[in-house]
Amino acid sequence: MNDELETKRIIGLMSGTSCDSIDAGLCEVTPDLKCRLIHGINYKYPEHIRNNIFRIFRGECSVKDICQMNFAIGQCFSDACNILISEFGKPDLIASHGQTIYHAPENEKLDDVSLVSTLQIGESSVIAQNTGCITISNFREADIASGGQGAPLVCFADEKWFKPTGRNIAIQNIGGISNVTMVSHSHPTFGFDTGLGNIMLDYCVNKFFSKPYDKDGEIAKSGVICDTWLDCLLQDNYYFKNPPKTTGREYFSTRYIENALKFAPSEPKDIIATVTALTAKTIVQAYERFILPDIDIEEVVVGGGGAYNPVMMNFIRQYLPEDIKLKTHEDYGISNNYKEVMAFALLGYCTYYGVPNNLPECTGAKRRVVMGKISSGV
Repeated sequence: MNDELETKRIIGLMSGTSCDSIDAGLCEVTPDLKCRLIHGINYKYPEHIRNNIFRIFRGECSVKDICQMNFAIGQCFSDACNILISEFGKPDLIASHGQTIYHAPENEKLDDVSLVSTLQIGESSVIAQNTGCITISNFREADIASGGQGAPLVCFADEKWFKPTGRNIAIQNIGGISNVTMVSHSHPTFGFDTGLGNIMLDYCVNKFFSKPYDKDGEIAKSGVICDTWLDCLLQDNYYFKNPPKTTGREYFSTRYIENALKFAPSEPKDIIATVTALTAKTIVQAYERFILPDIDIEEVVVGGGGAYNPVMMNFIRQYLPEDIKLKTHEDYGISNNYKEVMAFALLGYCTYYGVPNNLPECTGAKRRVVMGKISSGV
């Protein structure tokens, strides 16, 4: 690799816990680690591929199925890249998060051997060969190998992009899972998963209304929050666990949601309103428990799918102290939709140049490491 950093054009690839699409964005990353989105697309998984991903989530697939899906998803990722390449030309690099199918951050052991682990599929060699581009992938493993939980990783980008403001900012992503990065002028950057984002909400919208998500919060807007059920949901142990911590579909599973629905109100619209409030309430409670005792938050900056749900945003505003400003990434010139794509473009840039790109304060790792593996496109 080159000793001196140079500006690179990088396609960042991300598919989150919601699996609504592969987000692909052509970015320009500069030596000062700033990132500009040139163009982004949302590439829909083929229907049967997406169905198989959810079968994996539910534990219904064989080892053969997972093996095949690793390469099939790699093909889907490369197809998304080639759409951008056809319009903008080949980038210098591709940085792929992959599709997480299992994340096990808890410190379980077998014969005194640690079982902390994670698995993202979407074979990077397929992406590299189908695009002819160097592809960087498998970011989480190096952090876990150094004692971390492999998440959240976007905190690294948040620090680079928001620290220069000199303000105390909570950068909140609301995807399938919600996670926060706390950037402060007086404390080291830290972050953690606050809990449910849209996983339970999308599941319930699909179950009761046969829609993939609650567009513009229209269903939640027509319902009423069931306070007794909300209070019950807020008692889950995860919300009281001290950071660093991370979670996912393995914890907030279909079984978890179905068990919770046994105590839900009878009106489906009220279920959607309550689950929307749950995400907002757990975010703010996480601030109250783990941030505000030590740091005065000046702003909360929201990104991800939740930023497009006005009802969820209104609930966050309602639960936050009045003196804390509520903004979105767009207020800082960063796409709400493609922020994580931009972050992984930055992480890939650092991998290419050998720059440590994890934050132990966020993941619990013992040391700074260079995350990511490189697949040649030649």
